[in-house]
Amino acid sequence: MLTKTLLYIRSIVYWILSILWLTLIVGTTLLAFMFPVRVRYAIASGWAKGSILLLKWVCGVHYRVEGMENIPATGAAIIMAKHQSTWETMFLQKLLPPQLWVVKKELLRVPIFGWGLALCEPIAIDRSAGKKAINQLVEQGKQKLEQGRWIIIFPEGTRVSPGETDRYKPGGAILASKVDYPMIPVAHNAGEFWPKHSLIKWPGTITVCIGPAIPAYGRKANEIMADVQQWIETKMVEISDESRWNR
Repeated sequence: MLTKTLLYIRSIVYWILSILWLTLIVGTTLLAFMFPVRVRYAIASGWAKGSILLLKWVCGVHYRVEGMENIPATGAAIIMAKHQSTWETMFLQKLLPPQLWVVKKELLRVPIFGWGLALCEPIAIDRSAGKKAINQLVEQGKQKLEQGRWIIIFPEGTRVSPGETDRYKPGGAILASKVDYPMIPVAHNAGEFWPKHSLIKWPGTITVCIGPAIPAYGRKANEIMADVQQWIETKMVEISDESRWNR
């Protein structure tokens, strides 16, 4: 059995390698600023895909996916995902077609990481702007979906610890109600292996569950969000292991 000291060492090695890889990828992305966004995204997402491999080789973090048949074969879609960890922000780039994220605009100001993120053209909103932020999400979301880009939304808005649930925000459901694109729920237990505010990456296998599309177009946002939350949180109960919480 691995000691905590060894787990710390492995996690530190992972972060060193990941930061070096990030610096290289962001530098390359910045140099590619004149190319179309799909090219910039392909370069930038290399960091996420490489980091997933580093986690496997260095920290022993694996994954398995259920419900791959629920991913649409063609066209764009809206993903509504549980947010427990940094891991899923990387893994979804490996799993799904070219995508963008709904993020806090403050993230674009983060040196190196934020610069590369900006070149991938996310939907960056001011959460304190209320209705104006929702209108921005709907307007830009329609444009991006028509361009064939998938949209990743974490409806809780922030990372939540295993066993916890935050209020599901309505923005993603409002967007989904106004566009005729599939809305796919995703649950996972990544927070049990990569906890927020923790250096240690615990070895094991993360379970990712992809649900069937939830009807959204033309429906009321609160009804849509209730269906999303019910599916995700029901699945979370099935795949979570309380013995891995708070370790």
